[in-house]
Amino acid sequence: MIDAMDKAAGLSPDDTLFATRRFRPEFVRGAEECRLSVLHPATDQGLAPNLRAALARRMAALNADPVLVAEYDVQLAQLGSTEQLLALAQGEADLNEPLATIVRHVDLVTLTPKKAEASHIALLEKAGLNNPQIVALSELIAFVNFQTRVATGLRLMRPT
Repeated sequence: MIDAMDKAAGLSPDDTLFATRRFRPEFVRGAEECRLSVLHPATDQGLAPNLRAALARRMAALNADPVLVAEYDVQLAQLGSTEQLLALAQGEADLNEPLATIVRHVDLVTLTPKKAEASHIALLEKAGLNNPQIVALSELIAFVNFQTRVATGLRLMRPT
């Protein structure tokens, strides 16, 4: 079965890398379960699936990953969106609260994670996010940035 990581990397069951990934099926399964839990959780904690897709699209763009940008565009279209979420997904920063604070945090952690400090979490709290929402947002940021790096690495390892 092709998972989202295979799809992002352009792998098919005929590829050696596809088979190589299956040497550690727990990693393949774990990445897919993580993707589902952060993008389509059973309980969204007040971070709606279309917001999650918009943020994921934004992070994919910040990581210059056109394959994942296209994938998240499809997901965002399927989930429905607002003008503000589309602007967020396209990289707009002039947004209403709490989205403005959320995107500043997403951009900071995606582009300059070493600069992230505890005070940035306090800004999320000040913007109205509760602890479960901050955890869910952190998981989403971690997963999408992980996904872009693994997909990029797999693409680089493909024979030319």
